[in-house]
Amino acid sequence: MKSLYVNPLFYWSLLGIAMLSFVSFFVDWLYPVAVGLLVVLLLLFLVDIFILYSGREAVTASRVLPEMLSNGDENPVRIKVRNNSRIPWYLRIIDEIPYQYQKRDFSIESRITKFSEKEYEYTLRPVQRGEYLFGKLNVYLLSPLRLAMRRYIFSENAVVAAYPSFIQMRKQDLIAFSHNPFEYGLKKIRRIGHTMEFEQIKEYVQGDDIRTINWKATSKKGQLMVNQYQEEKSQPVYMLIDKGRSMQMPFDGMSLLDWAINSTLALSNIVTRKQDKAGMFTFSRKVEDRVPASRQAGQMQKIMNALYRIETNFFESDFNRLYVEIKQSITQRSLLILYTNFETTDALQRQLPYLKAISRNHLLIVIFFRNTELNKLIERRAEKLNEVYDKIIAEKFAFEKRLIVRELTRHGIQCVLSSPENLTIDSINKYLEVKARGMV
Repeated sequence: MKSLYVNPLFYWSLLGIAMLSFVSFFVDWLYPVAVGLLVVLLLLFLVDIFILYSGREAVTASRVLPEMLSNGDENPVRIKVRNNSRIPWYLRIIDEIPYQYQKRDFSIESRITKFSEKEYEYTLRPVQRGEYLFGKLNVYLLSPLRLAMRRYIFSENAVVAAYPSFIQMRKQDLIAFSHNPFEYGLKKIRRIGHTMEFEQIKEYVQGDDIRTINWKATSKKGQLMVNQYQEEKSQPVYMLIDKGRSMQMPFDGMSLLDWAINSTLALSNIVTRKQDKAGMFTFSRKVEDRVPASRQAGQMQKIMNALYRIETNFFESDFNRLYVEIKQSITQRSLLILYTNFETTDALQRQLPYLKAISRNHLLIVIFFRNTELNKLIERRAEKLNEVYDKIIAEKFAFEKRLIVRELTRHGIQCVLSSPENLTIDSINKYLEVKARGMV
């Protein structure tokens, strides 16, 4: 009997009969009507219980989960329900979703016809990496009388891990190699000069660089032939992720660190697809999560696993340790993409000597975050005096961000100031620009 529940309709019916009984104190002939209705209600309740328990497995249900969840994206979860009886049922489905969501009112109500199957779908958006435990899938069955309910329990204790956003990785992969990527935000970069990695000899067409004419091939063929070059490959590209205090700031439910992790995964995939060597490591008080740059087949899986395992206490970052690690472990000139955040010029000045030292031997790109909440505050119309003060302070911080960009550029350090939601596409744009300009 633990699976038997009383539907609120039964209590509402009892309440109506109780009110009718109260009125019968003043109208005598209503009393037998109230008693009759009570007897009918109890009989119908017993009949409803008999209908619910007349079959052993009136319905079967299952929860279909993805193999892993994509952090920061909407992930579909499907519930399949099959009616094995000749009675059309009303369903109330309560899925015990992971505690991280703190959602206590999840419920799906529907109706299923006899001998049929229905599928329901809802989405979950994880905002932190780790394991998500799904509890019981509770299906409450109601007959057409809808006075009692019978509970069925399916799919207990399923665990799914939330990995960095592989959905965004696949999306950016399709965009970067599509025929028309510019409508998605990728920029068209004008190539300056050309690389010296030979690809083939082809016939000259109008517009080809006359400096690439191959005179030996021209004399043999009897017409102009030119050398065709391609982008240089196998260049080391390292993503450096700051795990310090400045990356703890939240945006849209996720920390800046998780936004950087998602961007690193997507950018690493583009790097390997461009046949360069992708690597990464993180740092705060010390350097951790090292993945040496490589273009082997399992490199993306190594990077994804390393990104999934990243843990931090958000201590103050030690850029001196970062410089020492780069000097010791990265001997070949490489492209270094640093994900960090500077809120003030003072914070930049403390780390600028180390950034300048790194940029002497490598091409360094510093990617930090634009505070979009400040932009909203600046654009909002100020009507009170305290709102004017808030707006002035917000404009001061926004101006400091622009000063940081100017200071880094003045010292020959490439930089990208991006909002968290555009971080991935801006990072890919910068990488493709560096490739097109042959800067590494």
